[in-house]
Amino acid sequence: MGHGPDRTATTWCAEAIRLLQADATRSADTHLHLFPLAPEWGIDLYLKDESVHPTGSLKHRLARSLILYALVNGRIGPETTLVEASSGSTAVSEAYFARMLGLDFVTVLPRTTSREKIELIEFYGGRCHFVDRAPEMSGAAERLAAEVGGYFLDQFTNAERATDWRGNNNIAESVFGQMAEERHPIPAWIVVGAGTGGTSATFGRYARYRRHPTRIAVADPEGSAFAEAWRSGDMTVTTGRGSRIEGIGRPRVEPSFVPTVIDEMFSVPDAASIAAIRMLRERTTHWAGGSTGTSLVAAFQIIARMRERGQTGSVVALICDGGARYAHTYYSDDWVREQGMDLRPHRERIDAFLVTGRWRD
Repeated sequence: MGHGPDRTATTWCAEAIRLLQADATRSADTHLHLFPLAPEWGIDLYLKDESVHPTGSLKHRLARSLILYALVNGRIGPETTLVEASSGSTAVSEAYFARMLGLDFVTVLPRTTSREKIELIEFYGGRCHFVDRAPEMSGAAERLAAEVGGYFLDQFTNAERATDWRGNNNIAESVFGQMAEERHPIPAWIVVGAGTGGTSATFGRYARYRRHPTRIAVADPEGSAFAEAWRSGDMTVTTGRGSRIEGIGRPRVEPSFVPTVIDEMFSVPDAASIAAIRMLRERTTHWAGGSTGTSLVAAFQIIARMRERGQTGSVVALICDGGARYAHTYYSDDWVREQGMDLRPHRERIDAFLVTGRWRD
C-alpha cells in the first residue's frame, strides 16, 4: 500500500505559496515614467521602473515566478537548498524569497560580478559560489544542486515556462493597463533586453494574445549570442564570452529565448549603454543599471526611424534595476577607462538625437 502525501510538507508548501502571493500583492505594480522628448514629435517614450521592487530589479518578478513554479510542481520542500546560476540581480531576488521561506540559497556567478550585487545577495542570506567564466555557470550550478540534494532553479530554462504570459498581473499586463489613459495607449514598440529571454517572451506572447499591433524589439549587448542567432536563425551560435552589461546578454542562446515573438533586434555597444544611463541620471535623476541604457539606445533609434517615416505613437522601455549597484563600475570613470571604453562619441550621438530627433550612425 502506497504512502499518502506528507501533510507537513503540503502544509508548508501552502504557506510558502501564500507568502509569495502576499509579496506579489504588496509589490505588484511599478511606476511608468514619461521620458522628456520634444512634444511636437508626437512620440512618447515611457520607462517602466522595475527598480522599485523590494529587491530593486525586474528579476523580483522572475524569482517569485520561478519559485512558485517549483513549489506547485512539488520540487521544493521545507529543507530544500535552492541553487541558481545568476550574474547578480536574479540571485538577489531569489535570496530574498529563500530567506522569506526559511530556505538555504546558493548562487553560482562570475568573479567579475559587481561588489554591490554580491553584498546584496549576502545581505539576504545567500551564499556565492564563484566561477571564472560565464559559460561555466549553469554546469557548476547543476553539479552543486546535485551535491547538496537541492533544486536548481535554472532561470535560463524556466523563465518562459514559469511566467503566466496571458496575464495574472505580469509585466506586460501591467504596462498595457497603465497606458490606458495616455495619448497613444497601445505602444507601437516595446523595447527590452534579453538575459533569459523570459521578458521578451512575455511581452511578445501577451501582445499577440490580446491582438495588439505592438512590436517587440530586443536590445543586445556586446558578447551576446542572441542577436546573431535571431538574424541567422542558427540557435547554436556561441560567443565564448559573457556580457559586461550585467543581467542581459549570454554567450549562448538560452532555452527561454523565443525568437519567433521578436520583431527586431539591435546590437548595442557597451560604451553606448553606459553613456545612455549617465544621460538618464542627469536629465531625469533616475539612476539605472547598464541594461536600461542598452534598451534606451535601441529605443532612441526606433523613435528616430518613426520620425523619419512621419509616424507618431508610444514606445516603452524598462528601467531594469537601480544604478547604486554599479557605483564602482558603470558610474566609475576609472572602471570605464580600464575597460578601454570611450563614452564621448556615444554621448554626443545621444545628445544630438534628443535635440534633433535624428540618430546619426
